[in-house]
Order: sequence, then C-alpha cells, then structure tokens
Amino acid sequence: MKKIVAASQNKHKIREIEEITKEFGMFIIPRDEAGVPDIEIVEDGETFEANSYKKAYEVMRLCGEVTIADDSGLEVDYLGGDPGVYSARFAGEEADDKKNNEKLLRLLEGVPMEKRSGRFVSVITIVYTDGTNIVARGEVEGHIAFEESGTNGFGYDPLFIPLGFDKTFGNFTPENKNKISHRANALIKLKILLEDKEMKRNKK
Repeated sequence: MKKIVAASQNKHKIREIEEITKEFGMFIIPRDEAGVPDIEIVEDGETFEANSYKKAYEVMRLCGEVTIADDSGLEVDYLGGDPGVYSARFAGEEADDKKNNEKLLRLLEGVPMEKRSGRFVSVITIVYTDGTNIVARGEVEGHIAFEESGTNGFGYDPLFIPLGFDKTFGNFTPENKNKISHRANALIKLKILLEDKEMKRNKK
C-alpha cells in the first residue's frame, strides 16, 4: 500500500476518497498524522484546479510526503455556475451546510425543475516530492431539488438529484454514492493517470 497524505481536513471528503483509493492500493493518512501544522491554506484560486493544486503543494512542502488534495463544489447553470469554488462558503465565511443549502433554495425559488440543472465537480491533485503532479477532474450531472431530502452525505447532497435518479444524494448509501459521484469519477481518471505514469517509469 502506498501512503499518501490528505491535504484536506474535511473528514467526510477523506472518508469518501479513502473508500475509493484503497481499491487502488493507496492508503490515505490525515495531514495531522503526517506532522503538518494546523494552518489554514487560503483557497483563493478562481478554479477548482488552482485550489486543488495549491492545497496539495503546500501540504507536500510542509510534510515532505506525496500529497493528495480535492477541491470540489456545485455548479448551478441558472446561477451562471455559482456557487462554484465558493460552494463551502456560499452563505458567508462562517456558513455551514444548512445555511448554504438555504441560500441556494432561496435563489432558485420559483425556478422550474428543467432550469435547475447543474453538476458536482471534483478536481483531485497528487503532488509528488519532486514537484510533479497529476490532476484528474470528475463531474456528475443532475438537478437541484425543491427541498432538502435525506440525511446521508454532506454539503449539498440533500439537494442534488443525479441524472437518471429520482432521489437526492442525501438518500444514497455511501457505497452507492461512491459508485457514481463526481469524486468517484475523478478517482477513476486518477487511477488511469497513475497507471500510465507507472508504465512510463518502468520503460525507462
């Protein structure tokens, strides 16, 4: 098993990533276990890619280990792609999931289902100690429900209905969500990139 340090301090994200990466022989440890100081990395990038790379690079620099980071969020077409990179703080810096969901529902009040389309996006970056990196982006399309439903998951899960289903991620078991989620799709792409990197290394 390969040890990789998680740049995220979000236990929900770490749990989801580890449920998937363990199948790829990747063992995730939290950053505090790797001796990384409890400092906040400012996510000031304008894209998920920029924020994901910044988090992974900064933690790698602090611990000297291969590091993995995820930056993810919800894009709603009716809102021009918002909340996007501001998903976690959509209702303000001190906002929690409930307040973010309430603001989203407020902004979509009266909007019919066909115009409530959007997607969850996840960008996962692995930064190596030599400075090289691998970036994988995953998405899952869907619609925003008219009200919260379900108590599983986190963030906007109780509002997001993935295409082909009639229930929100909040009603999915973690196992079923991990089969189709944006994070799962990003990790599947990451696996392909890792295999390609390993193949090239063996040819040298």
